[in-house]
Amino acid sequence: MTRLEMGFSPCPNDTFAFHAMLHGLVDTGGYRFSSHIHDVELLNSMAGEKKLHVTKLSFFGYLTLKQHYTLLGSGAALGFGCGPLVVGASGEVNLKKARIAVPGRLTTANLLLHLWQPEVSNIIYTRFDNILPGIQNGEFDAGVIIHEGRFVFENYNCRKIIDLGQWWEEETHLPIPLGCMAIRNDMATEERKTNVETIISRSVRFAHEHPETSRSFVKSHAQEMEDAVINAHIRLYVNAFTEKMGPEGEKAIQTLEEMARCRNLL
Repeated sequence: MTRLEMGFSPCPNDTFAFHAMLHGLVDTGGYRFSSHIHDVELLNSMAGEKKLHVTKLSFFGYLTLKQHYTLLGSGAALGFGCGPLVVGASGEVNLKKARIAVPGRLTTANLLLHLWQPEVSNIIYTRFDNILPGIQNGEFDAGVIIHEGRFVFENYNCRKIIDLGQWWEEETHLPIPLGCMAIRNDMATEERKTNVETIISRSVRFAHEHPETSRSFVKSHAQEMEDAVINAHIRLYVNAFTEKMGPEGEKAIQTLEEMARCRNLL
């Protein structure tokens, strides 16, 4: 038996997708996975210290950590209509002067914000779940929201300034690459990489075929507990690209890297 330390986020798309492989509901081929459930920016930081064998990373985090981690072809959060939103308090927000909350320096949300508006400078990095309450109480003027936030921001008296996913799609005509699974380079033999990709794909298929099996696990980690929000989150972020990234997904990642390098963000 090979035990792998595996990191992923508490968001419904991850807990839904990986539940089966963690709980022995699919064939894991002699692998066992110990879960480490953290905010994606903490996972990015842990990956920088090479703490986990297999982990979720933001794509921006992955692009900065290629010397430590190899991309896996399954498990990604990547698609259409699912990008981060820039939201602000009611009224006009001058983004050049605004206090903008961002869910981590290495998040794809941060990279997209700077690709869209290179001149933004007053950035405050904080956990994703602090952003909407912070805008509501006046701590921040605006924020880049991810995960469940896109479904509930109006509950915090916030308005949408721009959908960065829509901007990306108009610029590139490609799905937006948000987060990926990666395996540490010293573990990434071709056989092990293929095996882990296959296990993740099995877990995603099982999740779609038996959606209620993971319900209690998903709800135990979700920030927003309403079933409608959880279901919408899963439908949006767990899609065909999650099971297999494919050529279109690979092209999206290549394009993201090229844009970031062109603008000296990598």
